[in-house]
Amino acid sequence: MKINVARDIVPIGEFKTHASEMLRTLEHTGRPLVITQYGKPRAVVVTPEEFEELAYRRNVRNKVAAGIRSAELGKTWSLSAARDHLKKRIRARAAR
Repeated sequence: MKINVARDIVPIGEFKTHASEMLRTLEHTGRPLVITQYGKPRAVVVTPEEFEELAYRRNVRNKVAAGIRSAELGKTWSLSAARDHLKKRIRARAAR
């Protein structure tokens, strides 16, 4: 995801005036649009697919961080204990 500074950073007024055209360009190029207000970045517009990818990555990152914290706190299971726990859960679901 590479930003073209000349095309992909636009003032909010220009975005308001040319929103439809800019959204078509976004869809075609896949490059995000950085919307500025008073010369400062205020928002980034991305495709729905890119948004989903970003959300997925954040979710994975959060889960990995939680796992690392658990390990640091000593909240870990042996392989056999984890296996037993999963077998019990699978049996409980099958019994429903």
